[in-house]
Amino acid sequence: MSCGGTRSGVHRGAQSCNQLANIPRTLDIRVADGRSPAMEVEVASVTASGITKEFGQVTAVDGITLSTRDGEFLVMLGPSGCGKTTLLRIIAGLETPTAGEILIDGEVVNDLPPRARGVAMVFQSYGLYPHLTIWNNIAFPLKTQGTPRHEIKRKVEWAARLLGIDRLLDRRPRQLSGGERQRVALARALVREPTVFLLDEPLSNLDAKLRASARSELKQFQQTVRTATIYVTHDQVEAMGMGDRIAVIDHGKLRQIGTPAEIYEYPADEFVASFLGTPPMNLIERDGGSLGFRPEAFLPKELLNGSALMELPFRIDRVEYLGSERILYGGLEGRVAKREVTAKLPAHVVLDGIHAGEWHAFAVRERELRYFDRTGLQVR
Repeated sequence: MSCGGTRSGVHRGAQSCNQLANIPRTLDIRVADGRSPAMEVEVASVTASGITKEFGQVTAVDGITLSTRDGEFLVMLGPSGCGKTTLLRIIAGLETPTAGEILIDGEVVNDLPPRARGVAMVFQSYGLYPHLTIWNNIAFPLKTQGTPRHEIKRKVEWAARLLGIDRLLDRRPRQLSGGERQRVALARALVREPTVFLLDEPLSNLDAKLRASARSELKQFQQTVRTATIYVTHDQVEAMGMGDRIAVIDHGKLRQIGTPAEIYEYPADEFVASFLGTPPMNLIERDGGSLGFRPEAFLPKELLNGSALMELPFRIDRVEYLGSERILYGGLEGRVAKREVTAKLPAHVVLDGIHAGEWHAFAVRERELRYFDRTGLQVR
């Protein structure tokens, strides 16, 4: 999607691709052996200001404002249909916003086509050409831009070496695993020299084991190239594990943005509290609002000696053994919960006297309690 394969920085639509190509880059990337690669990549910032997108009577994105930082890995997290992919496509230039502005490096790019925005997008399906070799798949955008052959060779070899797929260049996509195809898609995006990576659930087609390793590889890759990255997912594990910051979106609205620790420990509202965490935060009614606490903070009282506590007698209905941990499900005495109450205990904790169908004295440290008002917003 980059302009002529050499785009760096964004200027207003009247400028030509040749003018854009002449803007100097600022960061020198080095591969593992310390040598400079074939190219440099400039860090960039992206700002979505008051973005709204309507499809007829449906508002897919509702006045979202957010910004990335230079070299940041920003994850947009939310349930299916919340508007996160639509927002990503607006940033890429594949959708036109109904209202609001997209700025890249401080310049409004609403009127620029995707190829002139300096972004590269990796889709869920990878979009590889099955009849082409991996070499030709990676080189394809450079060939369409008329890049000289020696430059194509240099860039393809650098990207393939960086992503560990240089031994696969003579194969075709059907001969690769899902993780290898994902790296090919990243390499094809990287040779365009983007200032921003846009990733739309690129790991969703992988099995659970491969997704875990792919998360690590993708984060290491982003830290190596130091390019601003916006990543869309509905998977909270991906968001918590990879994001420098997380933007939680629901029904087209931005509910909260912050670091994984901020989002998890201090959710802005009941939706965020319920969406993050497995199991999610417990919520019980209190004074017209809600009182929340994480399952791992809800423990047998005898394990919490010496702390200021809120005692909550707990009726255990069932216990799930998950190897490293156990999840206890049940209800509270004299309290109305918004969903089944859960406690998460490490497997090494001995459950003396704790049996399904019985009551037990559980408690939460007061510092672990979170309070929400009648509108669902957290009260600090």
